[in-house]
Amino acid sequence: MLKVAKKILEEIEEAGYEAYIVGGFVRDYLLGIPSNDIDICTSATPKELKQIFPDSEVPKDDYGSVILMKKNIHFEITTFRRELVYKNHRQPEKIEYVRELYQDLLRRDFTINAICMDKEGNIIDYLNGKGDLEKRRIVAIGDSDLKLSQDALRILRAVRFATTLDFTLDGALFSSIIQHKTLLRSLSYERKREELDKIFTSSNAKAGIALLIEMGLDVELELPHLANIHYTDSLMAIWAVLDVLDLYPFTANEKDLISSIQEASLCRNLDPFNLYKYGLYVSSVAGEMKGESALEIAKAYNALPIYSRRDIDISGDDISKALGREPGEYLKGIYEDLERAILYHHLENKKEDILKYCVFTYQE
Repeated sequence: MLKVAKKILEEIEEAGYEAYIVGGFVRDYLLGIPSNDIDICTSATPKELKQIFPDSEVPKDDYGSVILMKKNIHFEITTFRRELVYKNHRQPEKIEYVRELYQDLLRRDFTINAICMDKEGNIIDYLNGKGDLEKRRIVAIGDSDLKLSQDALRILRAVRFATTLDFTLDGALFSSIIQHKTLLRSLSYERKREELDKIFTSSNAKAGIALLIEMGLDVELELPHLANIHYTDSLMAIWAVLDVLDLYPFTANEKDLISSIQEASLCRNLDPFNLYKYGLYVSSVAGEMKGESALEIAKAYNALPIYSRRDIDISGDDISKALGREPGEYLKGIYEDLERAILYHHLENKKEDILKYCVFTYQE
């Protein structure tokens, strides 16, 4: 990937422009973290880039970038620019192209995201990002109050980087986040969820959640149950505790899973019928949320005599014939009774035993 990126830099420079790899890839490269995303900044305008790379595309939300696919790798190439006016504390409404790298770097959020690499692999660090990497801290570029007021998403990005990298927030940035935290209300729930998902799925999630609470961001994010999270590897379990299906966006499948976890968390998760009803994954997650042993739940689940109605050793036709009745809706109730009887070991899952039970219990 890096080799392909350097080739792109060469092509841009051969056309007479400057070009550098910038941002997260360089940061992660210096930290020894694998990265699958490379951003490139350049003095070439989108029009000039289209001349160099005719197969590149201008994204729908054009902020002075083009998208280029090389060797099945996605590259975003952005023209050096200044962002002059922001709207809704989120997006630049007016930009101005510039020809100097330094001017472009000043518009970025944090020093660790403003480190560059040239085509030779040399590091360009005008804003002491490497120093902040070494000190393991998140520092805003320039005035932290201004940075956050321009783009409120930077509040969550700061927490996310502090969480995923296990860094601390610079004192000025920490204070600015508290001062401007009400701006989180202006963000879409979709964008907030994107950042929160990255925090919640980090191996350092406990620290990230603690940081959100310490700065009072849980209130502005409308997450009153954030302090109740018993950390789990399941992202949907965390959202189940947060109980914000009516606010944050989820797919239909995610909503069903969250609802099932919420229901199962109110039950005895070692109970055979609950294990059968909710399945191993939901039962384990719900139990883990309450500090129960996943191993014990797995053992109990594996010991179940049946795992679905299809496992019951009798057909509906067999039951209706034994009862001398036509098949009908009544069979649903009988099967529900059989499920519980078999799960609680009141009845062996054998056709002969089940027939005797049905005749004794249901024959009119």
